[in-house]
Amino acid sequence: MTGQGNSWTRTTLSQRIEDYALIGDCETAALVGRNGSIDWLCWPAFDSDACFAAILGTHENGRWLIAPSENATAISRRYVGDTLILETRFETKSGTVALIDFMPPRGKASDIVRLVRGLQGAVKMRMELVLRFGFGVNIPWVRRIDHSLLAIAGQDMTVLRTPVETRGEDLTTVSEFEVKAGETVPFVLTYGPSHLDPPEPIDPETALGETQKFWEEWCNHCTRDGPYHDLIVRSLITLKALTFGPTGGIVAAPTTSLPEKLGGSRNWDYRFCWLRDATFTLLALMNSGYTEEASAWHNWLLRAAAGSPANMQIMYGIWGQRRLLEWEAGWLDGYEGAQPVRVGNAAHAQLQLDVYGELIDAFHQSRMAKLKLNEESWALECAVLDHLAEVWDHPDHGIWERRGEPKHYVFSKVMTWVAFDRAIKSAETFGFKAPLLHWRALREAIHRDVCDRGFDAQENTFVESYGSKLLDASLLLLPGVGFLPPEDPRIRGTIAAVEKHMMRDGFVLRHDPRELASGQPPLEGAFLACSLWLADAYVLSGDPDKAQVLFDRVVGIANDVGLLAEEYDSDARRQTGNFPQALTHIALVNTAHNLSAARQKSEKPAMQRSK
Repeated sequence: MTGQGNSWTRTTLSQRIEDYALIGDCETAALVGRNGSIDWLCWPAFDSDACFAAILGTHENGRWLIAPSENATAISRRYVGDTLILETRFETKSGTVALIDFMPPRGKASDIVRLVRGLQGAVKMRMELVLRFGFGVNIPWVRRIDHSLLAIAGQDMTVLRTPVETRGEDLTTVSEFEVKAGETVPFVLTYGPSHLDPPEPIDPETALGETQKFWEEWCNHCTRDGPYHDLIVRSLITLKALTFGPTGGIVAAPTTSLPEKLGGSRNWDYRFCWLRDATFTLLALMNSGYTEEASAWHNWLLRAAAGSPANMQIMYGIWGQRRLLEWEAGWLDGYEGAQPVRVGNAAHAQLQLDVYGELIDAFHQSRMAKLKLNEESWALECAVLDHLAEVWDHPDHGIWERRGEPKHYVFSKVMTWVAFDRAIKSAETFGFKAPLLHWRALREAIHRDVCDRGFDAQENTFVESYGSKLLDASLLLLPGVGFLPPEDPRIRGTIAAVEKHMMRDGFVLRHDPRELASGQPPLEGAFLACSLWLADAYVLSGDPDKAQVLFDRVVGIANDVGLLAEEYDSDARRQTGNFPQALTHIALVNTAHNLSAARQKSEKPAMQRSK
């Protein structure tokens, strides 16, 4: 990629979402732009306030830029092997430098290490550090202590350590220096609570070696090999990076308010853990050999859902917090002007019946994989099912968290069927005490209700909600969860209807475009996980070639370091939505497993069908 003007200019516009790469320490994560600027970081945890929020505003809302002072004639980047160590290479007329960015696995403090290595010639560099705590609004008090730069604002403190001289300039810490071939200039920024002493320094080169060892050893546990190995490993590394180490909770994305539609208002905070992702996450981890992470995720689910089943939520905070109040950061302009910028997520209070099925299915899959479960799991499941027996026939807000009036969504009802189906199977397989006659009757009643009221016989397809003529991409999951076999004419009809009405430029939408008035622009881009769900449906239907085409299409729009957002705008040819998106990478792993199994015909597909 050729440079456009001085790469350090203070007036650069937002970069494309796919121009960012991820670094992290398994407690928080940062987005590093192709231009060498860290434009997003919440410190000290995923759900903390951002101290770099330029991606949602301007450089004045916080960023950390290191780049050549002159034009870059070419910029390339890669992850170093199977790690989360990012190397960005800048080529200039004066020479070539590599910027190595990483966050060492969390010790007593959290660090960002940036190493500027001279590869060829001599390159003049510029560093700009703009710290703005409180989502880009709080300017810290900065002072120099023992060759370090200490910045404090309220509860937050950072320490910058580097051998090069720095100075203050317009509320910005700047440095200008030259790097020659064979030289390395380190920068280490460390976070700590402001009421404690400044964190101890780390040796950046030692930290680099330890970080590389950490990721390589972790990746060696992957039990999958074959044609999709590299894709699977990069997605698993991303999933690990989105895992909050102390609890095992996995955030949907490390960002908030990256728009589902460029310039639009569908901007949500995804820095929380959704129960809906439970089964998909477990399958991706367990089928890849990561039982320890799968167990940690299961235990997080158990703790988060503990309590009255009537109070169970669709999402929780990384520690299991339940109150995720939503508010708007009105001082931020939004990504490319997409407003509002939201913090927190009001959808946490919605009734979404499908999460009950996800929870019970996740526990069943854990047992079948012989994970060691807490003895309290079955008691919790029975309590959840007692509650579900009372509410399964209520309207809800559905898998896509619609903020209008509740409806009888077909997928929600199907997942209540899954809840009782998996509980029955667990009781039968493992000898648990259970009211099996009652559960079987409910399972049959729900199945009959969905087939009678959620299927449009005239169009030969299941529909989004009872009485509707519209479709919903979540219907593609019906054969995968075992509600009906893939060869059932109703399933084949549903897949055909999705192909006819829900595709845009070869990708699957999650909402039926026919709900919009003629000529009205689309609500959002294509939902990438849904495209992979269609690929899974093809695999189960015995058509791996069609699945392969769709899988390759999704993989083909990943950025240069293998990362995917939530959605894809095929008109603009840009990724949209929060980034990187855990559900997209989880779906990619599972579809790769399914394709591999279909080709080999010797393994059970990752998609777990009811038997």
